[in-house]
Amino acid sequence: MGRARKLFGTRAVTAVSAAVSIALVAGCSSGDGGGGGSEDGKTTITMGLFGVMGLKETGLLEQYMKENPDVRIEAEVAGDEQTYYTALQTRLAAGSGLKDIQGIEIGRAKELADTQADKFADLSGVPGIDHFLPWKQSQVTTGDGKVIGLGTDIGPMAVCYRKDMFEKAGLPTDRDEVAKLWEGDWKKYVEVGRDFKDGFEGDGVAYMDSASGLFNAMIYGASEQFYNAEGELIHQDNPVIKDAWKLASEAATDGLTAKLRQFQPGWDPGLANGTFATAVCPAWMLAHISEKAGPGNKGKWDVARAPKGANWGGSFLGVMESSPVKKEAEKLVAWLTAPEQQEHIFKEIGNFPSSEKALESPAVTGAKSEYFDDAPIGEIFGAAAKEIPDEQVLGRKDGTIKDTFSQGLQLVEQGKSPDEAWKTTDERVRKAVD
Repeated sequence: MGRARKLFGTRAVTAVSAAVSIALVAGCSSGDGGGGGSEDGKTTITMGLFGVMGLKETGLLEQYMKENPDVRIEAEVAGDEQTYYTALQTRLAAGSGLKDIQGIEIGRAKELADTQADKFADLSGVPGIDHFLPWKQSQVTTGDGKVIGLGTDIGPMAVCYRKDMFEKAGLPTDRDEVAKLWEGDWKKYVEVGRDFKDGFEGDGVAYMDSASGLFNAMIYGASEQFYNAEGELIHQDNPVIKDAWKLASEAATDGLTAKLRQFQPGWDPGLANGTFATAVCPAWMLAHISEKAGPGNKGKWDVARAPKGANWGGSFLGVMESSPVKKEAEKLVAWLTAPEQQEHIFKEIGNFPSSEKALESPAVTGAKSEYFDDAPIGEIFGAAAKEIPDEQVLGRKDGTIKDTFSQGLQLVEQGKSPDEAWKTTDERVRKAVD
């Protein structure tokens, strides 16, 4: 949280701003900000993380050190994933300053697997890692079978909505009835928006927060989005992209959006002030909404099944091949991503597990959210996770392209024609990937 995630899922941050260095335990830290080592009978493991991945926030790092008193963990957390990734690229190119463990955002996974795999340790042989969703680990597996990271969370999607606003618009408020309004088709979701607009008597309230949120929800339910399995750019001809652009543009031109990009300036105040009634929300977004909407809106928000299943976001933990404590770091990564720890993070802050074993635990399947009127979030997001395609093709510049399309749809919201905005977006995409 993704979580300034959110590039794809870039965790948009709660407790962290720009970039915060956190020394979890007093003691020696590598002077160049890079890998750890052994001193005074203790092994220091350094970590580079971003957003709200849940490892620090839920006390897991402290727990590991308590159970392993010969280990010291030092974690540096960047609030913004873009800032984090830029620094990671610089360090990879220089071959210095790398942490022993580095977080990997899903939107960067393919690029790193294709171009920087030799810098990461192969985790395919680490014991006890056969519990992940198959498509999750495939996202960080190279063509020759090298696994450069282990999965943390995923981002199955639902729709968060304001019950009080739906009631005022004459729409159902019960989450099951709301889900039936748009079941099976995102076009129905937009049609409900038109009904909302016709029925709602209130100035300055939009049906949805952003056209780009709708666009993301539609494309991330498909096996192929911006690239095909051969690594070719296909956005211009992929019907999934074209249909999503068309529908999201219609929502924008029909005045159904608040013209706010998620996690960009204005979106958080929109949550607090009630300037929109719905937002497509991956599981990791609930913590952010509850914090930014505030206690005054508790119980007004609810969660309903999305028209179709999709995954937006997720991340991984990789170990650097050059780490002087590689084996100890591999052990830590395996423990942090184990089913029990994924279940713990979900219970504490809502990051949805990528472990099949954790997904089946009663703590996940029976989970409810008090803030969202006791919505059965384990059931809702668990069902969405099962609808995610077994294969999700990633490309080298997925994160950059996703942001470029979000910016393009914002042009539509600002009055540019969908055709002109598409042309601009296509030009920017091609320039970015050259």
